[in-house]
Amino acid sequence: MHTASTHAAPSTMAGTSPRIHLVIGPVGAGKSTLVRQLVQQHRAVALNLDDWMATLFSPDRPDTGDVMAWYIPRTLRCLEQIWKTAEAVLAAGGDVVLEVGLIQQHQRDAFYARMGPWADAMVVYVLDAPREVRRERVLRRNAEQGETFSMVVPPLIFELASDLWKPPGEAECAERSVVFVP
Repeated sequence: MHTASTHAAPSTMAGTSPRIHLVIGPVGAGKSTLVRQLVQQHRAVALNLDDWMATLFSPDRPDTGDVMAWYIPRTLRCLEQIWKTAEAVLAAGGDVVLEVGLIQQHQRDAFYARMGPWADAMVVYVLDAPREVRRERVLRRNAEQGETFSMVVPPLIFELASDLWKPPGEAECAERSVVFVP
């Protein structure tokens, strides 16, 4: 994973100030809905980890065995390519809206560290809702497979991801532009 950008920093690009809109929260919190709003509001390019994973890897996903051992390296490769794509959009003067997981602090710290000159061009949007509300949303989304559906989230994965979710703490909020979305 590289930490230096090969693209110009926002301050060096004439007449543009591209932004990174990072949307985080647990499964079922409403992230995909907010992403759609931000894309319209900022005329931004949306980059969603679940969409990439579903398109590239879902047909090959094992039904049994250690699914996490299969999932993690593919996720890391997708994140690498999503970041490269985001850098290209930013360097061209466009905004990006990233919905790429980062449910744990150490994942966000690693992401922030690799941003290089783009770190100051970011706003973090945090969504959350009670687990019961999110569980119902996910069950409904799994069944309806509507506009914000990208892949079925099994109950076990919902519970695991919900247990892993760590919202930004005081230090993260002090170092970043963080917006808590009701």
